[in-house]
Amino acid sequence: MHLYFFAFLGGLALFLYGMQIMGEGLQKAAGNKMEKILEVLTGRIIYGVMLGAAVTALLQSSTATTVMTVGLVNAGLMTLKQAFGIVMGANIGTTVTAQLIAFKLTDFVTLIIAVGFVLNFLAKGKKFRYTGQILLGFGILLLGMGLMGDSVAPLKKYQGFVDFIQTFAENPLLGLLVGTLMTCVIQSSSATIGILMAMASQGLIPLEGAIPVLFGDNIGTCITAVIASARGNKTAKRVATSHVLFNVIGSVVFIIFLDYYTKLVIAISPAGDIARQIANAHTAFNVMNTLLFLPFAEKFISFVQLLLPGESGVVSRKPVFLDAGMLATPGIAMALAKKEVVRMGSMAWQNVELALGAVDDKDVKKITYVLEHEPVVDALEEEITKYLTQMSEQEMNEELSALHTGLLHACNDIERIGDHAENIVKKVRNMKEDGVSFSEDAQEELRHLSKLVLEASSKALKALETDDRTLAREALAVSHEVKLYQKEMRKNHVTRLNNKVCNPAAGFVMLELLINMKRVSDHSKNISQLVLGEF
Repeated sequence: MHLYFFAFLGGLALFLYGMQIMGEGLQKAAGNKMEKILEVLTGRIIYGVMLGAAVTALLQSSTATTVMTVGLVNAGLMTLKQAFGIVMGANIGTTVTAQLIAFKLTDFVTLIIAVGFVLNFLAKGKKFRYTGQILLGFGILLLGMGLMGDSVAPLKKYQGFVDFIQTFAENPLLGLLVGTLMTCVIQSSSATIGILMAMASQGLIPLEGAIPVLFGDNIGTCITAVIASARGNKTAKRVATSHVLFNVIGSVVFIIFLDYYTKLVIAISPAGDIARQIANAHTAFNVMNTLLFLPFAEKFISFVQLLLPGESGVVSRKPVFLDAGMLATPGIAMALAKKEVVRMGSMAWQNVELALGAVDDKDVKKITYVLEHEPVVDALEEEITKYLTQMSEQEMNEELSALHTGLLHACNDIERIGDHAENIVKKVRNMKEDGVSFSEDAQEELRHLSKLVLEASSKALKALETDDRTLAREALAVSHEVKLYQKEMRKNHVTRLNNKVCNPAAGFVMLELLINMKRVSDHSKNISQLVLGEF
């Protein structure tokens, strides 16, 4: 019996591994731009449904699509309405795996794996290699499916197990619970459907018992999105909640009409082909559930917002002050662009402040904040640059032209300051994970350097905002202090390394931190020179 159990686990492992390989191959073949596609093409909820289905069919994972969507929502790139459309579509797209499995290709498993291997490892063109990876993954998936089917066959001899499985048809809520728990553990509804098909092919579970379990699969697959949203903002949590409610409500409705639904599945499926019947039941449920929700999507979203009230917590990546209607009036447009640059600078400086604070206390919240907000600085830089480029088409006097050039340079310097803040928190995160720490002397020196860097950047950005040349000169002086002090720190740290006060791992991180801190100061110096007209 133990051997059969291990064979089942091995089959399940092969199934999951094959699905992962196949999904990666499909994603590579489609191009690595899924997030951008999701961001751009979700204007209407029906488009979101179609896109969610297509992307999930390519990724072979509704979990991957939903987690990606939660991330886009958390970043402010997608609304709850758009995200809900993708979530519904993802449920449809994930049924493609079951439909593929239902084709009786087990006799060709070794051929599929062989062809996939040859293409993946020997073909020169990328398209052939990706095709080989897809075939190899699919073959391994089918091999795992066959192993699972063979391993559960002996269970037919155990009447207690057979009786328990048979109760799913009489007690669909039990089947729903089992399906939910199985998918929560395995983290893949496709794998649970595969197990169902393997058991059904051995006559262990009838269609009437399998359908409630596959309803539960849809609920269980929500667990990853719930986990992904745990540290997200309010809107991300609403996306996860909508995903759970969508599947729970749909499952309850279909269980109420289970007899009619079972008859429908039998009517649209080949007689006696239990695997295809299960696949069709999976697809039909998700398609029909989506069609039921679509007319009430707006009200459903409002209901979710009532369940989770409060501010969304989304930091918009969109500019606040830029107005395309003012481009014809360069003087006003320039003033608006400057306000946006100053706003961007304030965000970048806050990231630097938190990043340098994290160097001292390793605060995970500070690290997370910087990593989540740095893309906002990047997005603003792109929008401001685009706005200033459009402005250059207008005639400008010498003063406006100089300011225009200065703002373009300042925008680039501020974006780089944000990048260095990100680099710093990544180094700190690695230190925390690897258990690396500095000596107290090194830590004290870092605190002093951090103070100088923050002073230089703060004065430079304030000088830019107020056009204060005195403040700009002060910022230049502090930047010079940073340059001298970080050189002194390098010497001190080498001495500590030689004296074994600090370990080599800490020494490497220290040098990386010094480089990024100095570059924040260098970009602050550039901004100061812009104010002084020295660019």
